Amino acid sequence: MQSRTTDQPVTIPIDAGVIDADLQVPPDATGLVIFAHGSGSSRFSPRNNYVAGELRDERIGTLLLDLLTPQEDEQYRTRFNIPLLTERLLAAVKWLQRQAGGNRALPVGLFGASTGAAAALQVAALPEAHVVAVVSRGGRPDLAGTAALEQVHAPTLLIVGGNDAAVIELNKTAYEALRCEKRVEVVAGATHLFEEPGALEEVAEIACEWFFLHFSMQR
Repeated sequence: MQSRTTDQPVTIPIDAGVIDADLQVPPDATGLVIFAHGSGSSRFSPRNNYVAGELRDERIGTLLLDLLTPQEDEQYRTRFNIPLLTERLLAAVKWLQRQAGGNRALPVGLFGASTGAAAALQVAALPEAHVVAVVSRGGRPDLAGTAALEQVHAPTLLIVGGNDAAVIELNKTAYEALRCEKRVEVVAGATHLFEEPGALEEVAEIACEWFFLHFSMQR
């Protein structure tokens, strides 16, 4: 399997032009995770960048991208337009599939935060996306809708903070609708953004284990 130069800024074509992304693939990568950020966030999210760095340390490539253009991100209604976020995330998956070289052959996982988790699960429900695993961090998987959740076949891990009561309940609702291999992990003492000492580290550790396990099964 070919390796690619790490830390590569890329642009992904969409209907509105292009979206910016950062692609980093370690040598001998076992898979590649695309990050779907939540409303009001971007590919520069410090939390997602931390998790992405931990994944790369485990030989998993990462693609962090902006699902919205700067102009779109200024509009509240666009930030919560799940079909639009799903369309953009799917465009990123298809873009990867069209690339020449080793990255095209790598199994793909999705990491979604907040509304990005709903987009990740809607994409995972599409057979043409060929998603191998999904992780949601403090996400709103319920916004994917029951019809999509029931069609997800990729193993799905829902991570929520123990002190994020409302989101825990919403994740439980989504969990019940999922028909795939699934798991809920509650990070004790953590709030929605996992800002407490050690909370984000625990998220990264759990996510790395999930992706590494399911990427390994694709060999």
